Amino acid sequence: MTPTLKPERPSGSPGATRREPLAGLPDWHTVLVVVAHPDDESFGLGAIIDAFVRRGSQVDVLCFTQGEASTLGASASLATIRADELQKAASALGARSTSLMRHPDGALRAVDTAQLDEEVAGAARDAGADGLLVFDDSGVTGHPDHIAATASAVRVGAALNVGVLAWTLSGSVAAQLRIETGVPFHGEPEDAVDISVVVDRTRQRVAIACHPSQAVPGSVLWRRLELQGDVELLRWLNHPSTPEEGA
Repeated sequence: MTPTLKPERPSGSPGATRREPLAGLPDWHTVLVVVAHPDDESFGLGAIIDAFVRRGSQVDVLCFTQGEASTLGASASLATIRADELQKAASALGARSTSLMRHPDGALRAVDTAQLDEEVAGAARDAGADGLLVFDDSGVTGHPDHIAATASAVRVGAALNVGVLAWTLSGSVAAQLRIETGVPFHGEPEDAVDISVVVDRTRQRVAIACHPSQAVPGSVLWRRLELQGDVELLRWLNHPSTPEEGA
C-alpha cells in the first residue's frame, strides 16, 4: 500500500525553518540508504555510510536501477556486472543488506512515483529504519535519476516521520568541479549545511575499487575526493518531529 503522504515542507526547502548545525551524525540505530545507481553508495555516500557503521548503526542499501545505461564498461551484461559490483561494494562498506530494483537507468522520472514510494516505504519498514540517507535534492551532479530517488525518499520520510539526511557539496567545491569538468555539480552555501563530518575514506576507496566498470582513471570522482579531503557535508531534507514539535 502506498503511504499516505503528509503535506510537510522538508527542512532544507526554501522557506523552511532552519535548525542549528549539528556537531555530528544523528544517533540512528538503522539507516536506509536510497540511491539511483550501483556505485552511488560508494562514490557519493561511501565515507558517510562507513561513519554510520563505525558508530554502530546497521545500514541497508536500496538501489533503484541496475545502471545498465552507463557508457563506461558498456556490454550486454553490464546490468549483471554492476549488480555484482554493488553487492561487493556494499559489503565492503559494512552494509547489512542490499536491495536492487530494476527500474530503467536514465528514466527514473518516468516511473510511477507511487511505486517508488512503496518500495522505499517497504524497505524502511522492513529494516526498521530510523532515518534515510540520500543524495541532495539537486542530485549533486544534476542527474535526473538522483533527483527522482531523493524525492521519493523525502516523500516517504515525511509520511513515516523519519529523518532524511542528504549528502551535499560546498558551493566552492561544486564551482571548482564545474570549471574543471563541465559537469553541472551543485553545492550549498555554508548556512544551508546542517552537519559537517570528518571521515575516514579507507573503506570508501575499497568500495570504489569494487566498481571496476565505473571507477576509471581520470574520473571526476577522484578530483571530488581530492578537493573535499576528509570532510563530508550533509543537510536535513526532512527532520522528524518530536512530541514537543507535534504538540
